[in-house]
Amino acid sequence: MKYLNELLIGLLVLGIVGCAADGPANLPPQTGAEGVNVLVDVYKMDVGDSVQITVWKNPDLSTSQPIRPDGMVAVPLVGDIKASGLGPEELADNIEKKLKNYIKNPNVTVVLTNLEGQQFLSKVRITGSVGSNTAINYHQGMTVLDAVLGAGSVSLYADANRTKLHRRTEQGTESYDIRLKDILENGDMTTNVYLMPGDIITVPERAF
Repeated sequence: MKYLNELLIGLLVLGIVGCAADGPANLPPQTGAEGVNVLVDVYKMDVGDSVQITVWKNPDLSTSQPIRPDGMVAVPLVGDIKASGLGPEELADNIEKKLKNYIKNPNVTVVLTNLEGQQFLSKVRITGSVGSNTAINYHQGMTVLDAVLGAGSVSLYADANRTKLHRRTEQGTESYDIRLKDILENGDMTTNVYLMPGDIITVPERAF
């Protein structure tokens, strides 16, 4: 009888743990399917970052270049304009305002093509039970799966469904649930969220 009671208690504990693992995941806020705009709210461009400036229907005014040591970029018709310390959308708005003197209803898009100015924030780090603990360069639209594959995927002993995504926010560091096993083995992309510069992904090992 004692053995039976211990077995029942053990099964109950496993059931509770299983329910916790299978419950709703705590996910970071996302901007929608396009995903790439998550960068705009948090990353301020710096010297060394490269930008692609596209003026809709005006390819002659479009340009791709790094931000110079003086924090400026050169735009046709506009001339030098400050980029360092701004988000991509802020720079696009400023270029649009200046282009209004030359063309009607300018539509400008700024995309970061390479982040070198703020080295820590320009990378995503993957640690724990993965092929290689590494830091990889962030690019717009990067997902959890992109980063994990860049680290050589998970190891044999990974407890992949208990992976965490750690992100610095205005309220402090937040941690989110990533069910990496579901992503890799079941094709369930629910927690394959878009990343931000400076994110850290930790993959724990199974407890034996």
